[in-house]
Order: sequence, then C-alpha cells, then structure tokens
Amino acid sequence: MLKHLVIILLISSSVNANNYHVFGIGFFDFELDEDLQGNNLATDYKYELRLDDVIYKIGPEQDNFFYLKPMFGIEYTSDSASYVSAGIYLEDNLGKLFRGSKNKYNFTPSFNIGYFDEGQGKKLGSCIQFRTTLEVSRTLKNENRIGISLGHISNANIGERNPGAEIITLSYQIPF
Repeated sequence: MLKHLVIILLISSSVNANNYHVFGIGFFDFELDEDLQGNNLATDYKYELRLDDVIYKIGPEQDNFFYLKPMFGIEYTSDSASYVSAGIYLEDNLGKLFRGSKNKYNFTPSFNIGYFDEGQGKKLGSCIQFRTTLEVSRTLKNENRIGISLGHISNANIGERNPGAEIITLSYQIPF
C-alpha cells in the first residue's frame, strides 16, 4: 500500500506544478457540545495528495471552481483507526478577504470514499465510509498554504449503524 502511494507521488510530481501535498493534524470525533465525557476524541493525522488534473467540468469555462479534480488520502488516529480514500475536490480562490491584504484565501470542498479500519476507536458501523470536508486555506508568500477544515465521515446508512464522526484539521500544504 505504501509502495503504491510512493509510486503515485513520483509519477504525479512530474505531471503538473499545481498539485499539493497536504499534511494535517487534528481531532477525530470532535463534538461541539459542552459535555465531552464519553466521546471518542482522538488525535487525527492526515496526508492527502491533491492533483490539479481536471476530471470533469461542471460549470462555465471562465470559472474554474466547477472543475472536479482527483485526490487521494490516508489518515491514522491515536486510537489506531485508519482510513484510506480516494475522491474529488473543487477549489475556489476567494481572493483578498481583508482590505490591504496581499494574501490569497482558498475554499476547498471535497468528497471521498474509502476503507475504514476502526482500530481501538469509534465503531462507525461499516468498513466503507464517505467523507465530506469544507476547508479554508491561506496562501503564504512561498506559495505554501495553511488551512483549517471541518469534515464529516459516515457510512451513509449502508452499515448496521451509522453514528458518524466530525473531524477538525489544521493543515500545511506544499505545492509540487
């Protein structure tokens, strides 16, 4: 598996200069309620490979936000849970959000499907899981990005149960 990921990285690095390696750390099964007792909060480590190759155009030519692009990911939690996935993402340059700012902000929604091994973590009811994520990132002077995302993972009711989990992640993104 790791060997296949390395091969994908080597092949894709020569294809396009707008691809991104995304490294993230965050919280798996993050809940916004006041009572955190009894939840399965775990540290979440994430790597994604985002390719800039357009799979399908679903919008006007002048607005590249509607270009579906491929992504691949792997996650691991402090509870020994793991998730290997493939999916699609869209990306929109939000421009300057603050007056006088020279930094660019980006909005990146994504959708993945993958294999989930619960390890010692939360029981999600199926080994097949779907993940949706909304991310906002800021492009730095060196063209790297720093971002924050909120994601939801669940089996879309294909399993015996479907508790789902929220994931909040801080990421550092490196173009290649």
